[in-house]
Amino acid sequence: MIDAIAFKFRTGSQWVHLPERYGNWRGVYNRLRMWALDGTWERVFTALMAQADTDEDLDWAVSVDSTIVRAHQHAAGARKKGPRPASPATTPSDAPAAG
Repeated sequence: MIDAIAFKFRTGSQWVHLPERYGNWRGVYNRLRMWALDGTWERVFTALMAQADTDEDLDWAVSVDSTIVRAHQHAAGARKKGPRPASPATTPSDAPAAG
């Protein structure tokens, strides 16, 4: 089960494309959700971090690469500083209305 979940996230594939050797993809997906909801993953990661910290194998360095940070798609259309420009005034035509 762990191998199936790791395969899915390592490859980025869709659940339905999980290889048959891991069994039914729905079962793997449901187990992942169940473990996420009941806190199993948090307990596993907490235990692994505690063990790594005890063995002094834990490195808390964090690195952020700003080249992959992108603005939201709607950010390009944001209004610039200052008041919104007024719409041009409409002037009525001198011609009589058609109809």
